[in-house]
Amino acid sequence: MQGAEEHFRFRLLNEFQRGFPVVDRPFAALASDLQSTEQQVIEALVGLRTEGAITRVGATVRPNTVGASTLAAMSIPLNRLTEITTWLSGFKSVNHSYLREDEWNLWFVLAAPDATTLTQDLRDIATHTALRVLDLRLIQPFHIDLGFDLKGQGPKAQSQNQADMSALLESDRPMLHALAQGLTLVPEPYAALAHAIARPIPDVMARIEALTTAGIITRLGIIVRHRQLGWQENAMVVWDVPIAAIDEAGKALACLPGISLCYQRRTEPDTWPYSLYCMVHARSRADATAVITEAAALPSLTGVAHKILFSTHCYKQTGANLQRQEIAA
Repeated sequence: MQGAEEHFRFRLLNEFQRGFPVVDRPFAALASDLQSTEQQVIEALVGLRTEGAITRVGATVRPNTVGASTLAAMSIPLNRLTEITTWLSGFKSVNHSYLREDEWNLWFVLAAPDATTLTQDLRDIATHTALRVLDLRLIQPFHIDLGFDLKGQGPKAQSQNQADMSALLESDRPMLHALAQGLTLVPEPYAALAHAIARPIPDVMARIEALTTAGIITRLGIIVRHRQLGWQENAMVVWDVPIAAIDEAGKALACLPGISLCYQRRTEPDTWPYSLYCMVHARSRADATAVITEAAALPSLTGVAHKILFSTHCYKQTGANLQRQEIAA
């Protein structure tokens, strides 16, 4: 990218990862802000998706509100890594899969339509591979996905930690599943979505706004791939925090600049005692390490045992599967 085009694409990526307009022609609204044209915006997004700089324009849905999800880990012998990661990448419920620097080297997110399906999927993976699968389900979020500042500066927006579940209708599931996969890059994407799920356009747009207000849709916008945009290092840091100290530590960690996600998860006491997780994305390992050093110096985390698991390879990154099997079939 050079000159004006580079500036245009940077603004498009950095300014519209959240708050994507819910209007008849949203790309025209973006074009107005960028002093460009609707066609230029659509063509740029198509190009960025083809290049792998973005995965989609769509929604992230709060975990365990519409379906059921978990973070899972496996310790895979190196001689079986290609076999298992290739098979797992084709597994419908797996939407993120990373190799990390640890004995527990493969980490992946499973999202299923319901808890029963999720549990069966975990059993199927363990049976197929003949390996143990750690099931590290979310207990509470402290900071959830609100996008990624490509400038790497400025105050961090704080996430809404509670969702109004009364706003969710079972009839919203097909719409949320489609949004998690991504909007069609056409002038009227909400009309295309409404047609695909056989619902009136005004109803679809009203439900998106209602679910965003309720905190069930946590973000609507451009979903970027950090590595392709120069943020090469991705570290998951896990902390062995006593349960009584989780709230204080989680809230402090979530406010720290450089922390992109922060959660409490279930432990496996005999194997994996770590209850607090955070993500750090940085341009270099040194930059990531500096953020982690600052985190470890927080009063609530001083002296707390922790592990740093840098990502070395991304096998899969897609939207969550939220559709029930009988509807999706």
